[in-house]
Amino acid sequence: MISELRRDPTSGAWVAIASARSRRPSDFRIIHGEQKTGTCPFCYGSEHMTPPEVFALGRKIEAPNAEGWQVRVVPNKFPAFSLDYEGSVDIESHTDGQDGLYVSIPAVGIHEVVVESPEHDSTFGEHSEDQMEDILTAIVTRFRALREDDRLKYLQAFKNWGRQGGASLSHSHCQLIAVPIVPREIQVELDHARQHKDRTGKCLYCQTVEEEIEGRERVLEESEHFLAFCPYASKFPYETWIVPKRHNEAFEEISRDELADLATMLHQVVRTFELAFDDVPYNIVWHTAPWKGDFGAYYHWHLELLPRLATIAGFELGTGYYINPTAPEVAAAALRESMPGHAEG
Repeated sequence: MISELRRDPTSGAWVAIASARSRRPSDFRIIHGEQKTGTCPFCYGSEHMTPPEVFALGRKIEAPNAEGWQVRVVPNKFPAFSLDYEGSVDIESHTDGQDGLYVSIPAVGIHEVVVESPEHDSTFGEHSEDQMEDILTAIVTRFRALREDDRLKYLQAFKNWGRQGGASLSHSHCQLIAVPIVPREIQVELDHARQHKDRTGKCLYCQTVEEEIEGRERVLEESEHFLAFCPYASKFPYETWIVPKRHNEAFEEISRDELADLATMLHQVVRTFELAFDDVPYNIVWHTAPWKGDFGAYYHWHLELLPRLATIAGFELGTGYYINPTAPEVAAAALRESMPGHAEG
């Protein structure tokens, strides 16, 4: 069987769907992470081990940095970006007169950690739906607060899980990094979405949701406000997107009802990953509109859930192509079989 090259309509990237190498969840070998050793800075009683919190949920009394919280947001102790710079971070002001190849600006930004729960051993899929809603509430609250800083152009929310997923601590957490430049990956998506809107008059992501609902073969779960599916040109085996049905460019504009619905769906999808695989490493990344600009006519925020089951090696690094050994149609069918209720009942 010959492999198929598929083009991702949201980025233009090409993916080889190598169905001859098709693999089910049980076929993947997973490298397990480290067990807890020593004192965890994210557990109850270790609040003094982190920088002072910037946000928390769950305490019955006003006592910052004390126990009793359910979700806690703290600055990263070893930040990749910081606000310790008073000058302009406008690119033009730092590139004027620089005729050489190499250009730099100060890495101004914010790097925060969202501690999802005081329970050290609770995975993302083991959190209750109420806890998941609290986590999302904390994240969207920080989005709304940080966008007020004019130096910051984009906020990347993400979760790393497992050693292969890049997690350095086993206590489940998400991260937020705000940066002064729109990331190239997001700019590519913006450009493709704008071009599609200009060409067809339609939002690329709204059209994708409509066509996936109509076709169904790549759909994992549908709710009132969201659709979870394995995208047509999945870069990774079992890659899953969660896309809102309502056209909306920015995650921080999510409604209360949508946030509750997203908590339920995100819990369902991650729990499905955990049932389908043995402690699967993965990344979750938020894709949302930059803060400076008008993208409402054509962009559409979404989440991408990326199980780390295949190794990115020389071909991918050299070409930008990805080889996915599991067709998204096969992946969606296997994940549906593993969904809570189906797998556990």
